[in-house]
Amino acid sequence: MASAGGGGAAEAERPHPKPFLIGVSGGTASGKSTVCEKIMELLGQNEVDHRQRKVVILSQDRFYKVLTADQKAKALKGQYNFDHPDAFDNDLMHMTLTHIVEGKTVEVPTYDFVTHSRLPETTVVYPADVVLFEGILVFYNQDIRDMFHLRLFVDTDSDVRLSRRVLRDMKRGRDLEQILTQYTTFVKPAFEEFCLPTKKYADVIIPRGVDNMVAINLIVQHIQDILNGDICKWQRGAVNGHGRTYKRPFPEQAESSSVLAPGKRSHLESSSRPH
Repeated sequence: MASAGGGGAAEAERPHPKPFLIGVSGGTASGKSTVCEKIMELLGQNEVDHRQRKVVILSQDRFYKVLTADQKAKALKGQYNFDHPDAFDNDLMHMTLTHIVEGKTVEVPTYDFVTHSRLPETTVVYPADVVLFEGILVFYNQDIRDMFHLRLFVDTDSDVRLSRRVLRDMKRGRDLEQILTQYTTFVKPAFEEFCLPTKKYADVIIPRGVDNMVAINLIVQHIQDILNGDICKWQRGAVNGHGRTYKRPFPEQAESSSVLAPGKRSHLESSSRPH
């Protein structure tokens, strides 16, 4: 499913429609990747050959910067802040997404969170009709945020997210005290300072993540419309006959609402991904 090296030159030259780019944000362990996988499943895309997929998933985690020796030593002790915007290679991320939006075949980095280093192997992402790009800070950088045609924010209770993170990291052999220290020192403050404020940029908020099947089914229907060609002018900047940007209507957003509120396969992440 994942591929090393730079294959796909023929695919890169083949003209392909510009994809519909969807950003999926939310706090650590909020269920971002699970929501994306559920969308893939409901669209029947998770079992499709990677070259034929109409929908692909890509994670922001692939774009962590290469750490210095000192940073790597801190990371191994749980003392490096992976939740800060400066931890990401935003230039590479922006360039890669630009090529994806242009309908090109791209290669994305593979990051190993065990050694905290970028591996020489890359993953090929072939042109697709819909690209889901998920990560804790995908809406933080304005240049990247403005590239998305639809922005989703997975809004999950902080206690639920903490419990998920603790259980996940303990299964990876990490010490409970280190997990909690890292959470209180870096993860929680960074979420409140950098991630949570970007919630206001979301077009759709999904309370409770993958448990909110009402919201996910509506999003899947929207994507299905795109795949079926029912939406002709979805691209940002396209206007309808009245001179306004086209936007599919969703139910009004409400903080307390329990329903919808206002390559090769590119989702093979390390089992020790931090988010």
